[in-house]
Amino acid sequence: MRKHNLAFVDIEATGLDVLKHEIIEIGCVIVAQDLEVIEKFELKIKPENIENADPVSLKINHYSPKDWEEAMSLKEAMKIFSKKVTDCIMVGQNVSFDSSFLDFSFSKTGIKNSMHYHKLDTISIAWAKLNHKKDITHFSLRELCKHFEIENKKAHSALSDAYATYELYKKLMKL
Repeated sequence: MRKHNLAFVDIEATGLDVLKHEIIEIGCVIVAQDLEVIEKFELKIKPENIENADPVSLKINHYSPKDWEEAMSLKEAMKIFSKKVTDCIMVGQNVSFDSSFLDFSFSKTGIKNSMHYHKLDTISIAWAKLNHKKDITHFSLRELCKHFEIENKKAHSALSDAYATYELYKKLMKL
């Protein structure tokens, strides 16, 4: 695992059900093992079935049809994403949520998931390092950013959340 770059990944979706809803944004910060940033990118994906979207989710992740007019297809986004994250270890805040949508999208598009099979979850790391602290009652990205004084200017946008997760990871590794 020590030779692989880390890919801090966040997705925004039209809801919480991987079988019904779809990814509309992927944010990623790729870093080397020394935690120096190699690349940051965001992919906007045009939803195919916006009529199935959860209106609450669309409000939370700031979806507007105008902002997605130039968005790419899911297949195009998954090709780009797969190429950029080859052999990276995926790191996420509640990584199982993001990876379930990504795995489904890789399968749906026939694009190979090129990431390393290991994944790291910042919620699990935070719980292991901070569960004894009585002042921390929630392990959400928002609450952990607040605790560590990490600014997340555009919360619930994929790249901003991926970058906040990267900053959180750095703080957790220093504990």
